[in-house]
Amino acid sequence: MNRSWINSKRTTEEYERGVEQFIEFATRNVIDNNGRFYCPCVNCLNERRLPTAVIREHVLCDGFLKSYTKWTWHGELVEVPIANVSQTETEELDFVMEDGLEQMIRDVGDDAFARSHMYETLCSDAEMPLYWGCIKYTRLSAILKLFNVKAINGWTDKSFTELLELVSDILPEGNTMPTSNYDAKKILCPMGMKYKKIHACPNDCVLYRKEYEKLHQCPHCGLSRYKQKDSDFEDDVRKGVPAKVLWYLPIIPRFKRLFAKVKDAKLIRWHVDERKRDGQIRHPADCSQWQTIDSMFPYFGNDPRNLRLGLATDGMNPYGNLSSRHSSWPVMLVIYNLPPWLCMKRKYVMLSLMVSGPRQPGNDIDVYLSPLFEDLKMLWEEGVDVFDGYTGSTFKLHAMLFCTINDFPTYGNLSGYSTKGHKACPICEEGTCHHQLKHGKKTVYIGHRRFLSVNHPFRKLKKTFIGCQENEIAPTPLSGLEVYERVKDINVVLGKTEKQATTTNIWKKRSIFFDLPYWKMLDVRHCIDVMHVEKNVCDSIIGTLLNIQGKTKDGMKSRLDLVEMGIREQLAPQSHGKRTYLPSSCHTLSKQEKRSFCEFLRGVKVLHGYSSNVKRLVYMKYLKLLGLKSHDFHVLMQQLLPVAIRGILPNNNRYALTRLCFFFNAICSKVFEPAWLDHLENEANVILCDLEMYFPPSFFDIMVHLIVHLVREIRLCGPVFLRWMYLIERYMKILKGYVKNQYHPEASIVERYIAEEAIEFCTEYISEIEVIGVPKTRHNGRIAGKGIQSAKVVTLAQHEVIQAHFYILNNTDIVQPYLSAHKDIVKRDNPRMPEK
Repeated sequence: MNRSWINSKRTTEEYERGVEQFIEFATRNVIDNNGRFYCPCVNCLNERRLPTAVIREHVLCDGFLKSYTKWTWHGELVEVPIANVSQTETEELDFVMEDGLEQMIRDVGDDAFARSHMYETLCSDAEMPLYWGCIKYTRLSAILKLFNVKAINGWTDKSFTELLELVSDILPEGNTMPTSNYDAKKILCPMGMKYKKIHACPNDCVLYRKEYEKLHQCPHCGLSRYKQKDSDFEDDVRKGVPAKVLWYLPIIPRFKRLFAKVKDAKLIRWHVDERKRDGQIRHPADCSQWQTIDSMFPYFGNDPRNLRLGLATDGMNPYGNLSSRHSSWPVMLVIYNLPPWLCMKRKYVMLSLMVSGPRQPGNDIDVYLSPLFEDLKMLWEEGVDVFDGYTGSTFKLHAMLFCTINDFPTYGNLSGYSTKGHKACPICEEGTCHHQLKHGKKTVYIGHRRFLSVNHPFRKLKKTFIGCQENEIAPTPLSGLEVYERVKDINVVLGKTEKQATTTNIWKKRSIFFDLPYWKMLDVRHCIDVMHVEKNVCDSIIGTLLNIQGKTKDGMKSRLDLVEMGIREQLAPQSHGKRTYLPSSCHTLSKQEKRSFCEFLRGVKVLHGYSSNVKRLVYMKYLKLLGLKSHDFHVLMQQLLPVAIRGILPNNNRYALTRLCFFFNAICSKVFEPAWLDHLENEANVILCDLEMYFPPSFFDIMVHLIVHLVREIRLCGPVFLRWMYLIERYMKILKGYVKNQYHPEASIVERYIAEEAIEFCTEYISEIEVIGVPKTRHNGRIAGKGIQSAKVVTLAQHEVIQAHFYILNNTDIVQPYLSAHKDIVKRDNPRMPEK
């Protein structure tokens, strides 16, 4: 069929006849079209199934896709190109594109096909066999699977090039396998997403964009935009290497690609379609902040596809042990619409910004967040048209920032609150109860009796605490509107230039987050990171119990502060000649007790992957622990410490520490009963008061005080495991592994992230390929292939079977109503039977 009409003008009769021939051809050859098939106009790009009348209108008004000369998506078979084939092997072979690759090319989107040859090249690679006679792999599918293995195992570009050369040499002559990493990446170019490279002032004053785009010097500090050599003159404005760079990966095209995939578009609706609703808290959608947004902004809450995002950022050293000063700052987004087991997985964590080092941005991070916040503001106010692959329709997508995930110093940088000094708690704010130690030179945060109920007996105790009764009540957390009223008039010039005059205001700036119209309506804007709170509290406990130098909170200065405060006079330092003796306190361990504590930890054996090998963390020579990571503190605090201190501490002190361990274990649960949160909140208050009875005031730094506010954030924002830094820091470790060019670490991270993003997108459409970002369980395949004969059969005794049967019944939800009814009957018939 003559197809020269595609290049004709749309107003000619030749073009109109060609359109009618195409409509007739598609109607005749497309099977099970139900009156719909893919529209080949320049806007739809064969991505949407539309009725025949609509396709005719699109093609006549907008134009036919000029590169679409082989109508493979409308029933036309394609002849396979033959490379270096002899005359005797010229028989034709009909090859049909795989369904997965065909769908993938449609879902790539029009942004990647800005140049027409990209689309044509991708189709050609998807139809070209790997070698003559190969019916399993095409050139595109083979490269995608090889790149998937490269990304999973972290191969370098050099090793991948050597592999391609070897594979090309193994395959029959005339194969189409590329022989270098560069040639292979060109095949992936249409699937890759774009990023923007924005120059920045080295002093973090401005980004060279918009009105500053053509400047060569910073308008605030006058520093050059480019790196200058010693031989360059000051007035020389020649272009060169930028002094500092921000990489911005636009989020809107990535959201469009997410919705283009049917599976992911369905998962986005999980919180409405499949979430279990039994009154318990399992997901942020079960919490009051989510529901408040739905009620205040009905147009946003009515569509379950509108996204609620979490923003996470922290500094990382891309050089590892090679440098201790370089600090790069990635900014990542997580999607809370997804099921809780996928929210924080690597596949769905979206890198949006990469701020280059070597210095951290600190309080000036707002300068670098501005491109991202412009897109977020546009997504909230205007929205963007996005095609939903699950429903097959286009809708207006809106998105909002639900909360931020960060450690406590970054909390201050993002919120603009001073997290140091007397008013370091951003929730208590002016009501923060602090005390300045005279000898220890530290600010401590004691006085947690104010958080207890008004009639609690602890409030009347004097000598046990600080010598007076407690009559004050706990401060009320500020709402977003109240915070906005306090910061709206603060004008601070960002940038690391001359130091500005210090003020008494505990709010350092008006955060860029308040540019978002809904931000002041949120109850919790920046979340307290439970991971760092638990780590610091556990580190203080271990350092104090084992009296580790530099980490213990009980020393000469602490005892002098007790004397100064007039409490626990029996612990005052005592002089014996030239030596000063510190009496033993209730938490002081003897050498034998320390040895017992360390020997217990040294004998602990944990499952593979549960934590580090605890045995290697114990240093028996000096009776202390070394090299613990954040997750090791997590396991130690919640599982090992209550057992380790059993029998070596007085009961009162041991009970307080054990209750603290159980409290952390409870708040890390994945399911919460709302009524249970009130009990947990009261438990946290009592535990801190118990600790004030036994531990010195220097123990109560700001991390210990933040325990009071953890339950409140669970009630408002959902389970802790969706808002802590464990998964973010693990992902940053993956980003560090992307650094293969030590001279340009941030650029290396971004380039490899783009490549992995393209591979991750393609793996959804290729069968028998492992997904990178959603790891499979480590237990798969451990028994597979061993056969029945080699399997070990274990016979249980009768009482063991009964115990296992009772355990299963007692922990199955569907059986609980029957067990409760049975207990009531037994209690009625035997009133004297004890509850146990």
